[in-house]
Amino acid sequence: MPTYMGTLTLDENQNGKTVEEVGAALIAKHSLPEVVVPVKTGKRIETNLAVVLENAAHGFVKPNIMDVKLGVRLWADDAAEEKKIRFDKVTEETTHKELGFRVAGMRVWQGHGAKGSDIDEEGYKIYDKNYGRFSIHRGNVHEAFKNFVFSESAGIDEELGKLVAQAFLADVTRIQAVLEGQESRMFSASLLFVFEGDGAALRLAMEEASRSPATLVNGDDENWEEDDDDVVGPKIYVVKVIDFAHATWVPGQGPDENALLGVRSVAKVLEHIGGV
Repeated sequence: MPTYMGTLTLDENQNGKTVEEVGAALIAKHSLPEVVVPVKTGKRIETNLAVVLENAAHGFVKPNIMDVKLGVRLWADDAAEEKKIRFDKVTEETTHKELGFRVAGMRVWQGHGAKGSDIDEEGYKIYDKNYGRFSIHRGNVHEAFKNFVFSESAGIDEELGKLVAQAFLADVTRIQAVLEGQESRMFSASLLFVFEGDGAALRLAMEEASRSPATLVNGDDENWEEDDDDVVGPKIYVVKVIDFAHATWVPGQGPDENALLGVRSVAKVLEHIGGV
């Protein structure tokens, strides 16, 4: 889960600025923490309070990011009928139906000087929501994960890519174990994957983390405590469970098999591409 950093509250000295404007200014000024401000939707949130969360991409040279939406059923009990129909259509037409997850989007660095219509000014290839909705199916879902993990042009060869996949698998397996031991429900939650997309920086980070590259350390180790004088090494990867707008505890109803189907399916894909 994203690390909770605290809250941001507007005071009377903000010169009439909204919480969104102050949050945006802080985001522009600081890469950590990330300030998550209320999103403007049809239901405006009347508040001067914003939650401050850790920026999962902080500390990477070229962070590759993938959002994997979990579940077969994507709507919560209080969803409007129109939303239920719309979300059920998404499930029916995508890998949600059989695998319990969908790739909601990816951002993959392609190396220095990369150009192309689907590559942004920073050299990232963007896979938007339509990629997961219309291009990925059960038969090629492994290729989608390979597109995320392996990038020869960025220096991520088969050796490095497999190590990253194995590291992701270790964390996803831990997440699976936690969910299997809890009685909760999460609708439209996601697994967020981040790893170092610059092959040279990734290899260096692995060497610094351990002289045995097969043993990777998650940059999100909650048992690790940083002293003021500690030097933080380069990050290798992070896996987060995110998006809890529709989550609740359900004592007596057992684990969340809806989300767990997706988690287990992702684990199988990672086993395949990681050569486990």
